[in-house]
Amino acid sequence: MAVFRIRRPEIGSISLSAAATLYLLLITNNSFWSHAVTSFGHAWIAVLSFGVALGLTTFSVLTMLSMKYLMKPLLVLLIAISAAASHFTETFGIVIDKEMIGNAAVTTGPEASHLLTGSLALHLALYALLPSLLIAWVKIKHRPFFSKAAINFLFVAPALLLSGMLIYANLAGIAYALREHRDLMVRFNPAGPITSAVRYGLSSYRERNLVVQPLGIDAKQGARIATAGKPVVVVVVAGETARAMNFSLNGYHRDTNPELEALGVVNYRDTTSCGTATAVSLPCMFSVYPRSEYSDWKARSTENLVNVLTHAGVSVTWWDNNTGSKGIADLISFASMTHQKNSPLCSNGECLDEIFLGDLDKKLAAMTKNSVIVLHQLGSHGPAYYLRYPEAFRRFTPDCRTPELMSCTTEEIVNAYDNTILYTDHVLASVAGLIEKHQDRIAGAMIYMSDHGESLGENGIYLHGAPYAIAPKEQTEVPFIAWFSKPYQAIMGVDTGCLAKDTDKPRSHDNLFHTVLGMMDVQTRVYNRALDAFAACTRPAERKQGAPGFHAADNAAPRRLSAVRQIW
Repeated sequence: MAVFRIRRPEIGSISLSAAATLYLLLITNNSFWSHAVTSFGHAWIAVLSFGVALGLTTFSVLTMLSMKYLMKPLLVLLIAISAAASHFTETFGIVIDKEMIGNAAVTTGPEASHLLTGSLALHLALYALLPSLLIAWVKIKHRPFFSKAAINFLFVAPALLLSGMLIYANLAGIAYALREHRDLMVRFNPAGPITSAVRYGLSSYRERNLVVQPLGIDAKQGARIATAGKPVVVVVVAGETARAMNFSLNGYHRDTNPELEALGVVNYRDTTSCGTATAVSLPCMFSVYPRSEYSDWKARSTENLVNVLTHAGVSVTWWDNNTGSKGIADLISFASMTHQKNSPLCSNGECLDEIFLGDLDKKLAAMTKNSVIVLHQLGSHGPAYYLRYPEAFRRFTPDCRTPELMSCTTEEIVNAYDNTILYTDHVLASVAGLIEKHQDRIAGAMIYMSDHGESLGENGIYLHGAPYAIAPKEQTEVPFIAWFSKPYQAIMGVDTGCLAKDTDKPRSHDNLFHTVLGMMDVQTRVYNRALDAFAACTRPAERKQGAPGFHAADNAAPRRLSAVRQIW
């Protein structure tokens, strides 16, 4: 009985390198090419020359790495990376840079699960699995080592020479496009994501033995707070993914802030973020460095706001309903709210932000010390906006009920997002309500600032994390809100009427560090009154004003990271 076998096709390593190059450039780089055309100002000759040069360079690299036993797994890996990256860049319009790699590295399982959708699986099956199976099936003809090296050189050398000639001939246009659009090459698959991952890895390696320099060890509580007669408490709410333009307090056409408006909060209408992703913005918010001087290394190697407060004798607690404090709370009391079990507010490792309220009520009732409590929200984090609010706050319908935003209309996406803002309004008003509930025994205030905004499809961009230089205002304009109880106003000398007249003045994340120090009447030379958003409307106190600058080593030895952590 005859046995029929399908003969495996054979292909030379150089031919396979050429085919893989064409596949990577033409199939997995749609977002790159569309941005390249725009970046080059539709100068087609320059675009084509640049594209051919990239193709020749990619072909040369693949050919040089076309060694036996290495070529197949390498091509499969590169195609898988390109396919995955192309899905996110084409679906959400994001850029997979170092910061985005960092976001992915620290994300939680439940948060990541919202991005593992059916459309991603289908995309990977078509653009990664099928070509990978084809590569695995074919037989690659490899020449003997020295013969292969010689033949490869005959292809690689002219390819690189021609690539260089094309770039040189169009150098002015190419240099201008790359200089003005620094994110362009980060979009190129697979080189961009791989380079970003390497940069993130090197940065993480550098920080392995990080030694934190002390900051503000001269801090002390001023006379006003020392003679208050009752504990002064400030609740700092670090928002998540809330963009200012969807707050009715800022003129949005929908009533998304009914409870805060009824409270008469102080709302700053022109506030900008330090970054466009939590991993950047959150540490920057609590850092002494302004955005113009900020870097991840500086933030990690210098103590931050919560440490300065601790030096002054203020009790500081961090409660987290997100992916952690990004190193901010490593030296203070920390509690993750997402680990609470048997709560109707929690499901699949995520909790609604009302999870804070019960414990906050108990803590305020037992308060005996001047304190700052930080609440890090889950807020409006996408793409699963519909999971960020309970049914009672599903006011704007129809709302998108899936993390696959491409299957929803723009109206449905905006409706779901607006519901998250409506729910945040309720949570913030509830925090203020709890402070007011206990005002017979504490003098409390609340300050709220979001870490970054969110794109909801404007110009084809979704979510957040765009490079700051090109980030749309949807991702960089954030809400900044404050509320003060009557006892706090009286003790701390805050004139809310005066503050209300100053709400159109530009503010930013640079203000948070110094504003919170001012709210707690902390005297230290790292405090900068000019960056305290409330200082101009606070009655003068006996405080030694610090110079705008600071010295990281405030007469103390560096401290290695240690943690006082509590997981609920």
